[in-house]
Amino acid sequence: MGAMMRRRESAGLSSAALLLLSAAAAWASGTPVRARSGMVVSVQAEASRIGAAVLRDGGGAVDAAVATAFALAVVYPVAGNIGGGGFLLYRPAQGDPIAYDFREAAPARASATMFLKGGAYDQTVHQDSAWSVGVPGTVAGLHLAWSDHGKLPWKHLVEPAIRLAQEGFTVSDALARSLKKYLPEMQRYPASVAQFSKSGVPYPAGDILRQPDLARTLERIAESGSEGFYSGETARLIAAQMETSGGLITREDLSAYRARRREPLRGSYRGYGILSMPPPSSGGVALIEMLNTLEGYDLAGMGFGSAAAVHTIVESMRRAYADRARYLGDPDFNPKLPIERLISKAYAAELRASIDPESASGSTLESLEPEAVLESTQTTHFSVVDAQRNAVSLTYTLEDYYGSKIVVAGAGFLLNDEMGDFNPGPGLSDATGRIGTEPNLAAPGKRMLSSMTPTIVTEGGELLLVIGSPGGRTIINTVLQTILNLIDFGMNVQEAIDAPRFHHQWLPDRIRYEPWGLSPDTLSLLRSRGHTLYLERDSIGIAAGIRVNHAEDLLEGAIDHRAPDGAAIGH
Repeated sequence: MGAMMRRRESAGLSSAALLLLSAAAAWASGTPVRARSGMVVSVQAEASRIGAAVLRDGGGAVDAAVATAFALAVVYPVAGNIGGGGFLLYRPAQGDPIAYDFREAAPARASATMFLKGGAYDQTVHQDSAWSVGVPGTVAGLHLAWSDHGKLPWKHLVEPAIRLAQEGFTVSDALARSLKKYLPEMQRYPASVAQFSKSGVPYPAGDILRQPDLARTLERIAESGSEGFYSGETARLIAAQMETSGGLITREDLSAYRARRREPLRGSYRGYGILSMPPPSSGGVALIEMLNTLEGYDLAGMGFGSAAAVHTIVESMRRAYADRARYLGDPDFNPKLPIERLISKAYAAELRASIDPESASGSTLESLEPEAVLESTQTTHFSVVDAQRNAVSLTYTLEDYYGSKIVVAGAGFLLNDEMGDFNPGPGLSDATGRIGTEPNLAAPGKRMLSSMTPTIVTEGGELLLVIGSPGGRTIINTVLQTILNLIDFGMNVQEAIDAPRFHHQWLPDRIRYEPWGLSPDTLSLLRSRGHTLYLERDSIGIAAGIRVNHAEDLLEGAIDHRAPDGAAIGH
């Protein structure tokens, strides 16, 4: 089958509101892309093309994921990266699934009180300084997954990204607007300004962006794998940048980093199987907990977007996010995390018993000791399925838009600001959502808690859906609602992804909703139940998914219409 692509052009989308209106219009008649042999869905069309080409060359799902991830590090600097980290969930058509944890880690000089100055919390140090940079994990994670499951040579998978960095790519409208917005925040770092502007002037749409330093770094990775990043010239450049910027990462921190294989979490929902990420991602625990809770309700009978359905789903969100706050963190530092209880059907029955169908429960600090700081929405996700129906769901991030804004001088890539996902300090909790519980306090080598939720759904033991999203703490609820839309409300995968979304995360105690998401009647009924409502000025999540149509033996791919440059490409 020839190459197929679906793309939302960015021309004319001058604001988030227009983008949401476009998504609302598309949702009414959303049709997924269909392919037979393989598919890649990502937020950037060129990266999807590269991944799909790897599938056509005989590569498997992991090969395509590696090539797509490196391509995104070039063409999607907002969140695509080699200086950040994330999670890869792999389900082979035959054999056991496996999760790869390449979350960033705290450097050896980190401590639980490192973000306090004179005993008081310093948000700038925590989230907007070189101290916010964690040891990157992306290259190690991709290489480990490829070592286990790759079919094509490693160098072959990195070379397309090298060419993109050397020869350049056309700056889209969306990227031009983004660079113009964030360039002022890069002014402290000369290498960042040099990389993402023309002598300080933002790149306009249509210009060619070339990144020769990044190309040389990718060449070292292509030749030497993980060693090409964590030792030698690249490691030297990272350590030098940290010294210049006042950061904590040393060459010893880099050489000590290891990606980890973990056992995926398993759950079920109305007979469908759920595979998702374990801690240090909170995504899988919260997702399965919410699905277990909602399994006891007739959501389809309530109706999509009804006050009854929204209220019920929100109450499940409230409880899952409260548990996220109380319990979850890096399992290597918290060996007694109560995961089995949190994802059990028995615990879900207890939660359902606490939900009043006519009244909001309310979220208070007194209900438990709360959790972390705000988590950035700027992450990216892509989904891959190959001809044999091996599947990859991969979410990775720099944390904030363009991470720390620090480009490593001479190496050409952005560093993350993921240390901001650690709790700010012991006991620092308030009703805005800042939290200071022990499981997610910083410590040497510890991995910060995440909301990334790469997920795979099965039906009758066969692959059904590969799904994930960016969006900080909203990620979990975006994945949740996409699954509910598909299973309970009978939508196709494009409709399920484009449908309006809402979000509740326990604290602050409010329902965030997209401008086109809830009807006036529904809003009124929710207020009468005691809910506080907050009109979101931006989109909630950017999902990318692939569904297997078993009846026709086809793949159906969908990129969120909230992603102006995204594409689902299959063959």
